[in-house]
Amino acid sequence: MYKIVIDSCGELFPYMTDDEHFVNVPLTIDVDGYTIVDDATFDQADFLRRAAESPNVPKSACPSPATYIEAMDGADRIYVITLSAQLSGSYNSAVLAKNLYMEEHPDVSIHVFDSKSASIGQTLIGDHIHHLEQEGRPFEEIVSDTDAYIESQHTYFVLESLETLKKAGRLSGIKSIIASTLNIKPVMGSTPIGSIQQLDKGRGMKKALEKMADCMIADAVDTVNKVLAISHCNCPDTAAFLKSLVEDRGEYRDIVVVDTRGISSLYAGDGGVIMVV
Repeated sequence: MYKIVIDSCGELFPYMTDDEHFVNVPLTIDVDGYTIVDDATFDQADFLRRAAESPNVPKSACPSPATYIEAMDGADRIYVITLSAQLSGSYNSAVLAKNLYMEEHPDVSIHVFDSKSASIGQTLIGDHIHHLEQEGRPFEEIVSDTDAYIESQHTYFVLESLETLKKAGRLSGIKSIIASTLNIKPVMGSTPIGSIQQLDKGRGMKKALEKMADCMIADAVDTVNKVLAISHCNCPDTAAFLKSLVEDRGEYRDIVVVDTRGISSLYAGDGGVIMVV
C-alpha cells in the first residue's frame, strides 16, 4: 500500500479526491483571529470576502508533524510533497514527522519531496508519482525519477496584486517590482531552489499572460509528454484565456484547470493565475 501525501497548498485533481492513495494535509489560515482550515470545507468566496474586508494580511500556518504522522499511517511506501521550503515551514514539519514515524515503523519507506513549487506544481508531482507506482516501479527508482521531474518543472504566475506576497516576505529577494498604478503586471516564476523571481512584465492582465505563455515555451522541454496545469483564484475566464494561449503555442499530454484552495487563494489573491508544466 502506498500513500501520496500533499499539503493543502497543492490542489488535488478530481481523480485524486476519490483515490485512497492520496491524502491532503491541511494548512490553516488566520483572518483577524478567525481560523480557516484548508480542507474540503474551504469556502473560497467567504475567504476572499473576509480578506478584502480585513485591514490585515491573513496569516498561514503549516501542518504540525502530528498531522503529517496521522496522514502517513497505514502505508508502507509514503511520498510526501510539500510546498517550497523557501516559502513555508511545511517541508521541515514533514521531515520531522518522517523521522518520528520511522522510529516506530522502521520497515516503512518514506521520502519527503521539497516541490520547489506550490499549488498545482505539487499536484503534478503527485500525479507523476502515482503513474510510476501504477507501473510497478520500485520505491527508490520512483524517488530518483521524481527528483529529476521536479528539477525539470517550471512554475509561473501572474497576480492582480503582489501585496500579500510582499507583506508576507515572500518577495524579499526581488529588488524591483513595477508600480501597480501603471497597470503593469509582473510575470513571476520559480527559481531552481524554489524561491520567486520576476521573469517579465506586461501592461494589463492579458498582455502579461501572453508573456507568461511565451516564457513557458522558451523554458519547457518535451511538452508533448507532459501535463500542463493551471489554477486560478475566482477567475475562470482568465484561466480559459491562458489555456487557449498555451494550446496555440504547443502540444501537451493533457491540460488541467482547477480552482485554488485556501493557501493558494491567500497568496494568489482574487484574480490570480498559476501555471506549471
